[in-house]
Amino acid sequence: MSGKCFLTLATLFLAAAAPPSEAASPAATTTIAAACGTRDGWSDPAPPAHIHGHTWYVGTCGITVVLVETRAGLALFDAGPEDAAPHILANIRALGFDPRQVKWIFSTHEHFDHAGGIASLQKATGARLAVGPFAARALRTGQTEADDPQATLLKAHPMQPARVDRVLPDGGSVVLGGTRFTARATPTHSSGSTSWTWRSCEDSQCLTIAYADSISTVSSDDYRFSDHPQRVEAARAGLRTIEALPCDVLLTPHPGPSSLLERLSGKEPLITPRACVAYALKGSNGLAARLAKEAASK
Repeated sequence: MSGKCFLTLATLFLAAAAPPSEAASPAATTTIAAACGTRDGWSDPAPPAHIHGHTWYVGTCGITVVLVETRAGLALFDAGPEDAAPHILANIRALGFDPRQVKWIFSTHEHFDHAGGIASLQKATGARLAVGPFAARALRTGQTEADDPQATLLKAHPMQPARVDRVLPDGGSVVLGGTRFTARATPTHSSGSTSWTWRSCEDSQCLTIAYADSISTVSSDDYRFSDHPQRVEAARAGLRTIEALPCDVLLTPHPGPSSLLERLSGKEPLITPRACVAYALKGSNGLAARLAKEAASK
């Protein structure tokens, strides 16, 4: 084989192996914080925004939904409430993608504000759904588990049952187009809470993105964490796992707790040292305050 032919074949191979080009997608907004302003409703429309590499924000002003492009299709993290599903699909199209390219949907936790739109998005995309080890039944039935601290409140917000295609163990992963998406059980906010990590490359910079699940220990009025020591220990274990996540870029299910919209708008640094450590500490302080309040009310 001539050197010229070898060079041509090598060039073609490298082109096929390279990740999709960001230049092929329409530009996303760089001012999402200004676009949302004071609006932070779960269904308040927000324009799509670039996060890093081939990862985009396609959610609303109050709920984070993340789209990742790979060589073998798209991955979508969370879905927002059911009435936000059309907006999520519109944002995917605005970035130049066909929603039918979504191959997997990954869920952080089994509450309607983040998972209510999963069934609708599955129908629109044909995507499979992967969840952490303890969220499957709630998503399959659309009903909150009875032991969820927010169960009384969430009974008023049933979800459409979703088709769960894969239940991942703690540390399990799905590989799509060369990108490995790893699930970590972080049962702080709910029993099924799951955080996700993956590698993202942009030019010569490769980072680990951590989509860390919610750290708040909120509940219905009739629930006392101090009456459920196993739930308290599970919450603490989840926070320890979040603290230890590889975490160059922190994403959170609600953008506010991590100033995500401001960071995507250049108002704050996208990369913050020890971001997951600080995020977990905030959750630990919140749980301690909750337990102290319960003790004082006895």
